[in-house]
Amino acid sequence: MLKRANELACLGLGLTGTNPIVGAVVVDSAGKIIGEGFHKAGPHAEVVALEQAGQLAQGATLFVTLEPCNHQGKTGPCTEAIIKAGIAKVVYAVHDPNVVASGGAKTLEAAGIEVVFNGEVPEIVQSNRAWLHKIKNNRPYFIWKIATTLDGRTAAIDGSSKWITGEESRAEVSQLRSESSAILIGTETALADNPNLIPRDQETTSKNNPVRIVMGLREIPSDFNLHNDAAETVFLRSHDFSDLLQLCAEREFNQLLIESGSELGTALLKAGLIDELIIFQAASLLGSGQSFIGDLGATNIKEKMDFLIRDVAQFGNDLKITLTKETGI
Repeated sequence: MLKRANELACLGLGLTGTNPIVGAVVVDSAGKIIGEGFHKAGPHAEVVALEQAGQLAQGATLFVTLEPCNHQGKTGPCTEAIIKAGIAKVVYAVHDPNVVASGGAKTLEAAGIEVVFNGEVPEIVQSNRAWLHKIKNNRPYFIWKIATTLDGRTAAIDGSSKWITGEESRAEVSQLRSESSAILIGTETALADNPNLIPRDQETTSKNNPVRIVMGLREIPSDFNLHNDAAETVFLRSHDFSDLLQLCAEREFNQLLIESGSELGTALLKAGLIDELIIFQAASLLGSGQSFIGDLGATNIKEKMDFLIRDVAQFGNDLKITLTKETGI
């Protein structure tokens, strides 16, 4: 049931604003699902599932990915709704680390509800890693997305780069964009590619498309795509990452997707600000051209930068390789 709740939670990726993704399932005494819900910037997952269950929620069990919230925000506390619905047992997978909203389990227990913490389920932690990372580290989860050939080239020697990877990979990148709070590029990429940086083939508006951040000092011509109304664009006229982090903190972004060239990406990596690398690698060779990575300052093999392979998947004739620097959030 927690696995099902996690599947529901993931439907809310990119739709919850500054909040976590959460999924909830209500089950009766016979083990039948009588209510489901997930958070998507409206009522919380628990409330949606309880409303679907209606009177059948009396004496039922609620499975939820994140400890029910215990504070009054834009909506009332989920603990209050759970108690009012007559739920007998709550099973959850991840403690709420946000001091503002934590304490839900104790409140439910005080109301006579059986509460079971199922342990930090790795799959559910992974799904909600961006928000959990933000709460723990006070900054978004930074993902650097790269499209490259087998020999690490992102463009040919003449600068051409469309398209290194196939349609299936580009569709997956579109999904990554839709799940992100913001997308970061440098002025070099903005001027070279004139990108739009919005998810493709989706019913999205400028209100819920990720914010586009262009970092650097060069001016972007007014007729370029980044000036259109498909999404908000922030022109961050700075080379200082502290300014980027301040912007991210002010906006409370959960996930930042980096679609920059090698200069900005390498600088972020050296600064310790890349949490995940997603490399779409085409089964092709160029032999020359632009490398996806710049100088890391390594002069000895012992100074190489190592990563953990989180996942490898095939999209068309490309590989999607997901790498992280550490095991935890």
